[in-house]
Amino acid sequence: MTHPVAHPAALPAWADTVRQKYLAGEASVFVLYRNVFDRYLTNGTAASLVDFLSGVLLKENKQTIIEFSVDRGVRYLQGSSADERQMLYAHLEGKGLGGIFDALERRMREQRSTAIVIPYAGTLFPATEPHFLSMEERAALTALHRWSLDDALAAGDNVVLLITESLAEINPVLLTNPRVAAIELPMPDLAERAAAIRHYAPRMPDAQVTRLAGHTAGLRSIQLASIVAGEGPGLSQGERLKLIAQLLAGTPNADARAEKLADITAGMTPDEIRRLIDPERPPAPDSDPDQEMLEAVRKRKRELIEKECAGLIEFVEPRHGLEVVGGNEHIKSELMAIAQAVRAGDRTRSPMGLLAVGPMGAGKTFVIKAFLKEAGLSGVALKNFRSKWVGATESNLERVLATVKAMGPIALVIDEGDRSFGSGGEDSDGGTSSRVIARLKEFMSDPDNRGQVLFILMTNRPDKLDTDIKRPGRLDRKIPFFYADSAQERAAVTAAILRRYQGDNSLDVGTLETLCADLEGYSNADLEAVALLALEFAGRAGRSLDSALFAEAVADFIPPQEHDMIRYMELLAVAETSRRSLMPPRFKSMSAADLRAELSALRLKISR
Repeated sequence: MTHPVAHPAALPAWADTVRQKYLAGEASVFVLYRNVFDRYLTNGTAASLVDFLSGVLLKENKQTIIEFSVDRGVRYLQGSSADERQMLYAHLEGKGLGGIFDALERRMREQRSTAIVIPYAGTLFPATEPHFLSMEERAALTALHRWSLDDALAAGDNVVLLITESLAEINPVLLTNPRVAAIELPMPDLAERAAAIRHYAPRMPDAQVTRLAGHTAGLRSIQLASIVAGEGPGLSQGERLKLIAQLLAGTPNADARAEKLADITAGMTPDEIRRLIDPERPPAPDSDPDQEMLEAVRKRKRELIEKECAGLIEFVEPRHGLEVVGGNEHIKSELMAIAQAVRAGDRTRSPMGLLAVGPMGAGKTFVIKAFLKEAGLSGVALKNFRSKWVGATESNLERVLATVKAMGPIALVIDEGDRSFGSGGEDSDGGTSSRVIARLKEFMSDPDNRGQVLFILMTNRPDKLDTDIKRPGRLDRKIPFFYADSAQERAAVTAAILRRYQGDNSLDVGTLETLCADLEGYSNADLEAVALLALEFAGRAGRSLDSALFAEAVADFIPPQEHDMIRYMELLAVAETSRRSLMPPRFKSMSAADLRAELSALRLKISR
């Protein structure tokens, strides 16, 4: 083999891995996946992946570099004379896919040191059953598989590089080949993001670069360019500065704020800038001077990631911390301890995941959102990533998991988890659910995620979840939620609800305890409905909320009557929790035998 790349120290880690594996003879066919549509900085320039491969990684040690793709066909990126290129192009005309692979193989055998780069490889080697492939696609797949095992081609210093965003797009026949190496191109880390910001915004102060790099985890270099590039499509730096200065005119420190905001609004239209900047809410005098800029970056980051994930995830932005949660003192203390560990960056005390279980209306979603605020965690909710197209579900899941991991520390929140992941044993979808569950289990138990990705699953039917997904090491803490047991707890929940909605009322806690004494079995959602109804009555009467209006609301409200199902969900929560201290008194002394017997009886009754 010829000499390695001239400047290996300047290579990204993934590129050096490709180089080392190739020089060691481990593989001559490589699949590059994940962050393949980004820009890569080298010697002061930002290049696409194909340009980086041809202009940096392969330039010094390959005589000929050929690109082959469905849209542009075959083209030389390096090497060969104009006559030789014309001969090859003429030879390929009308030959089809099989003829192209035959010509490329002949080229590698006749001339040593050839690299073939194949972008959008999933379009040539799709991940589908063999009988769905055309004869040409089968021939191409067989040819590439044979190349990887051909010692003569490897000895001729030839290499093939396939580029795809997701491994799920590539035919598994290739990926299971021991002579084919799959190399992940990760999202930019902190140092790479800082380098990209410096490249696209060379005049930005170092302190500002450092802070921006820390707040843009999960973004690609090309996305950072759309935020901080001084010049480019759209308004120039000067035009943005002038517009923002006009918007902030008359507010404190308008000029300094305008300069910072102009630095991070590249590529935005005037209307988008006006929506982003709120002159009516200037930062407090003693607040972080960069807070306004970082808040704007956070909004843009959210928009970019939600757009890239195409509706697969949704950001969770809680407005309140645990201080607004009424009752549930044992749950709040447990979650507060976890939040403190997360804030401190204590990875040994941070759980891998949380399982919130309990009957509907017990406050799981609200309390978990408050916990995220308390822990200072960004949260994303996993939406419907399933697709009817072959391989699309797995590809969507991989995109989501890669994005979430790059954004860490973060929480991945899944509500009604039994509906999302409760069919792991079914084969009616061709095994897609089984593969999804297996990939999620692998991701959840990855020790590198501890302290970086907190997996939070919420459900009222944990019995429908795959048993293995609930084990320690995946969902370490199981938090049970129950309806308030006493009038005092119901009064605390109701008082918190009234404070949250800023109701004009004259009810103290003692009065609420009396009013809530007969509301046994009411869920938190029921209590909220009663409180809001009482506030509505107060608004109609034109007076403050008092005990008479609240009592009227109680008399008017009809709670759900599914007592057997609620009892069943409560017992499921008891069965799931691993800590007796988290259970209310009425369940603490319940034996395992009694629990199983009552669950079995209720299960039979409900099924009938």
